Amino acid sequence: MSQHADLAETFLRGLQDRICAAVEAIDGQARFHEDAWTRDAGGGGRTRVLREGGVFEQAGVNFSRVSGSQLPPSATAHRPDLIGGSFVATGVSLVLHPRNPYVPTTHANVRYFEASKEGVEPVWWFGGGFDLTPYYPFDEDVRHWHTVARDRCAPFGDDVYARYKRWCDEYFFLKHRNETRGVGGLFYDDLNEGGFDRCLDFTRAVGEGFLEAYLPIVERRKDTPYGEREREFQLYRRGRYVEFNLVYDRGTLFGLQSGGRTESILMSLPPRVRFEYAYAPEPGSAEARLAEYLKPRDWI
Repeated sequence: MSQHADLAETFLRGLQDRICAAVEAIDGQARFHEDAWTRDAGGGGRTRVLREGGVFEQAGVNFSRVSGSQLPPSATAHRPDLIGGSFVATGVSLVLHPRNPYVPTTHANVRYFEASKEGVEPVWWFGGGFDLTPYYPFDEDVRHWHTVARDRCAPFGDDVYARYKRWCDEYFFLKHRNETRGVGGLFYDDLNEGGFDRCLDFTRAVGEGFLEAYLPIVERRKDTPYGEREREFQLYRRGRYVEFNLVYDRGTLFGLQSGGRTESILMSLPPRVRFEYAYAPEPGSAEARLAEYLKPRDWI
């Protein structure tokens, strides 16, 4: 099974390189700084962070491959028969926090996982997806985002986009706020149907589709004028990102429980954020309009 992990790693390392190059190109000002790290229990990674750029206030694109002799609790919650087993996990995870409030924040992740335990048949699966979190949403941007997602899924089955779009809506939902984190996208996990090659091909389609979905939105919005009001609203809404990642996100839990590099795991948090007690936008304002987008719906 390590051959599978090697194939996944080769793709993921290249994906990190391509995404970083594209982000630097559209930012036009800053470059990524890389921290290469190793993990005592096994494995390591490359954390790349771009700061104070022309477009991105902070952009983080991580690659990691970690292994261990004991699966963390988050990985065995749905598979108790694997408790005590060993594992290999490799993936790319990114979060891009633009400075301009009219450019959406975005997240993407693609990953491969395998686990084994004496007396239990080894298991492997892929997971990942991408989602979009606008502050001042534009319908054409959301439709483009979901059109790319649909088209990337289409070769793998007529129902794939609908299933993984719905899974994204359900996963990136803040129950305590009764709202989605953004306008969704794709989310899938535990994918091994159809064999390793097919699952890797699908994960490649999703990972490589991210730039196709996101970059045109950045190009359209990055030069939109904004003022203090829009900036303050962006910082307030970034607080939802913090709430989700620290309360619900499975990747954050897995990383911390498996002894991953804390700085890399929490790289997804925004560099600047504000919280305000009992905030309510002015009725009829552009800020109030966002609420209509924070509920599942069909965008295309």
